[in-house]
Amino acid sequence: MNKTPKKITRRDFLKVTGGSLAIGTLAMVGCNSNSSNGTTRGGNASLEPATDKMTYRTTPSTGDKVSLLGYGMMRLPILPTPAADGNVVDQQATNELVDYAIAHGVNLFDTSPAYMQGYSERATGIALSRHPREKYYVSTKLSNFAPNTWSREASMRIYNRSFEELQVDYIDYMLLHAIGLGGMENLHGRYLDNGMLDFLVEERSKGKIRNLGFSYHGDIEVFDYLLSKHDEYKWDFVLIQLNYVDWQHAKEINPRNTNAEYLLGELDKRGIPATVMEPILGGRLAKLPDYLARRLKQQRPNDSVASWAFRYCGSYPGVLSVLSGMTYMEHLQDNINSFAPLEPLTENEFELLFDTARLMVEYPLIPCTDCKYCMPCPYGIDIPTLFLHYNKCVCEDNFPQSSQDENYAKARKAFLVGYDRSVPKLRQAAHCIGCNQCVHHCPQAIKIPTELMRIDQYIEQLKQNSI
Repeated sequence: MNKTPKKITRRDFLKVTGGSLAIGTLAMVGCNSNSSNGTTRGGNASLEPATDKMTYRTTPSTGDKVSLLGYGMMRLPILPTPAADGNVVDQQATNELVDYAIAHGVNLFDTSPAYMQGYSERATGIALSRHPREKYYVSTKLSNFAPNTWSREASMRIYNRSFEELQVDYIDYMLLHAIGLGGMENLHGRYLDNGMLDFLVEERSKGKIRNLGFSYHGDIEVFDYLLSKHDEYKWDFVLIQLNYVDWQHAKEINPRNTNAEYLLGELDKRGIPATVMEPILGGRLAKLPDYLARRLKQQRPNDSVASWAFRYCGSYPGVLSVLSGMTYMEHLQDNINSFAPLEPLTENEFELLFDTARLMVEYPLIPCTDCKYCMPCPYGIDIPTLFLHYNKCVCEDNFPQSSQDENYAKARKAFLVGYDRSVPKLRQAAHCIGCNQCVHHCPQAIKIPTELMRIDQYIEQLKQNSI
């Protein structure tokens, strides 16, 4: 994009797409050039980070000095094809990233039994066990999502396996995973009625768990309930989704979500530190359309667009650590530079980001954060990549709306050719049968089969050159 893109109104967009595509924020990964999975974000990534400048925050309950940048182990490098046992993680590349992170002051590594198709904990354990135990804090989750894992016995197996996979005899930060999904019924089934929360509290008293918290997704009733029990459970930290869009616009993206301003405010009232997920909204805030990115570049020409989002999160004193899923070395280097050391936002910079957020929510996109909780699809559909491509084309003004548009032919070709290059034909939207298995796993409450059907219908219209 070399100029301000043509304005796409909600009415025009919904008319083109049939009226029921989900509405999201602007700037999916790739909207400011480069692909979504492996190219530099520019700016600070070109500078070799200092090894002794990392900013640290203190966990009140244990006194841990935690790096403000935390490594989220949910987007690790992957192998071209899975290993014989199904493992998708490129262990050598993961080891190199972890080594570099530790050498530059990163000491919090956050994983889950559910990440990387079940192989993240193992890869994390292999990478970290090569370093002295006092060099890192490991964070994982009791990810008993499926109802057949709600029993105490099944949940205990998940819990005990985490120690084996991570190769540790204590876990520094343990979370109840994705609290809010399924509301109070799921909270009772997963953690209360089976006694697992009481068990985890007891494990903390024995030193098997050093800090206990929960990650929040969705239902505010559950969040408020658990905070009301703070005197009983003594939460050491809570993981929330925080970024400059979700600060005041979370509900505009997804009515089920809660504005981060409220979440962090409630934690601050109780002196509970927050760890942060989705600081760049699955990549959307790393690659803005040029007309928005230029405003940030004018203020700080040498900084990447992503660094603004990270500095935003770190500028709140109540934030203990900002987690980022980093697949490539340039991403890791850029993020280290954002926090080594942190330069908090000025008042004017806060206002600039809030104005950017206001402009962003005017663009109607599918609010996918590329978390991959919907994967693997039983029918082989590459759901996140489909949404990434679709949103990327909208952001880059390669979203043909009418054959009367001046750039119709160019945009049509870019959309269709990019679609086939991004997603193999057997993994495209046309193969969705609407089984709905993915819907229940989506933290953003996207009606995935509906969106896939709309994308497929739109592609068929483009192929027939008759939209």
